[in-house]
Amino acid sequence: MPGQPAAQTRPWLLFSLLPVAGAILVLVALGSIAFGAADINIQDVLASFSHFDAKDTGHLIIQTLRLPRALTAILVGAALGVAGAIMQGLTRNPLADPGLLGIEAGATLAVVSGIFLFKISALPVYALFAFVGGTLTVLAVYALSAMGRGGVTPYKLTIVGAALTALLASLTTTILLFDQRSLEEVRFWLAGSVAGRSMELVTQSLPFILGGLALALIFGRQITTLSLGEDVARGLGQNVGWIKAISAVIVVVLAGGAVALAGPIGFIGLVVPHMVRMFTGVDYRWTLPYAALVGASLLVLSDLVGRVLVRPLEMPVGIMTAAIGGPVFIYLVRSKIKR
Repeated sequence: MPGQPAAQTRPWLLFSLLPVAGAILVLVALGSIAFGAADINIQDVLASFSHFDAKDTGHLIIQTLRLPRALTAILVGAALGVAGAIMQGLTRNPLADPGLLGIEAGATLAVVSGIFLFKISALPVYALFAFVGGTLTVLAVYALSAMGRGGVTPYKLTIVGAALTALLASLTTTILLFDQRSLEEVRFWLAGSVAGRSMELVTQSLPFILGGLALALIFGRQITTLSLGEDVARGLGQNVGWIKAISAVIVVVLAGGAVALAGPIGFIGLVVPHMVRMFTGVDYRWTLPYAALVGASLLVLSDLVGRVLVRPLEMPVGIMTAAIGGPVFIYLVRSKIKR
């Protein structure tokens, strides 16, 4: 029927394409593990999993450097893709992403402050400060948005989030201007990177990100209803306040975990939901799993291109996603203005 969401007219096709999207992710991940400053053939990649040899340089590179890097990109891409989709549904703003709630700005200020005040230098400590900073910022955004009549609304979230993001970013810049050591310590992390992440750090972030993804999939139907408007959701008997709170928690866990693991990486949460909704429609029961798979594939591919493009040097993946997402963002803005 014309005008129906794609997810309602061809669910069998969406279901059958999920394994295809998963297979593409596996192939891209294998490519990420195999290619880089030192190319390793696929046979050696597979052998490093089945018959690991600690004396083989290629096996060591794969297991200690490239596998954690690929897993980091998969987790971060999936988390940001799903968080962005939920943010756009929660605020009914097609240009929303996790940065709208100030998560990235809060996490960045927390890390820079930690370096400046406590001289932190280890990535696991960065991750802890980033997660706490992002969480506190979201709580502040919701607390400020709840003031006045009507409580928390999408419009208030957008305005307060943008204002607080600008404030936190200015504080971060001020610290970096007056403390050269903090700038030297954090500049690579600020660009957004999946390089140098250990398996230990990946393991620490895994429960948060997988838990957030599982919750998102469980509440896909409720998020779909909420994205159609609060009046519609209430008319269908949904507890709007409760679902909004759960959705916010999911976004905080996913985006906070992603920033803690890889630093601030933009545009994945903005672009991926639009790419996915082109063939899933507005049903979040399909949008969210596809956002996870496409987001993961896109970030792994961006990291691979950043390594191959300028090798033996490397370009941080945050720069690559900005190069891809910037033109798409401009297109989205222009298309919304035309409407």
